[in-house]
Amino acid sequence: MYVDYKDLGKRIAKRRRELGLKQYQVSERAGLSDKYISCIETAKSIPSIDVLVRICDALETTPDMLLLGAVSNTDGESYERQLVGKLQRLNSAARQLAIEMLDRFVQYEQDKK
Repeated sequence: MYVDYKDLGKRIAKRRRELGLKQYQVSERAGLSDKYISCIETAKSIPSIDVLVRICDALETTPDMLLLGAVSNTDGESYERQLVGKLQRLNSAARQLAIEMLDRFVQYEQDKK
């Protein structure tokens, strides 16, 4: 499997921002230096599997999400594809309502922390 480390770094940074975390907060959670997190996000360093798992734990995500940009499930279809497929079946008003509901779920999860 080919890993694009620039994309990996971008996904790590994106997930960190989604959680509202600074690099130093991720580094504390993962037990790594903030400089190392920065180097990984900018593809100046390549993380080991152990480091990747620690970052995943810190960012409350999975390796497949960071490596591939998708979460695998048992039938091989990503959750993102499933979600997009369901949204495409809705009219524009229902799509907007679904987006607002998802925004509330995300806010709820952030408020729990």
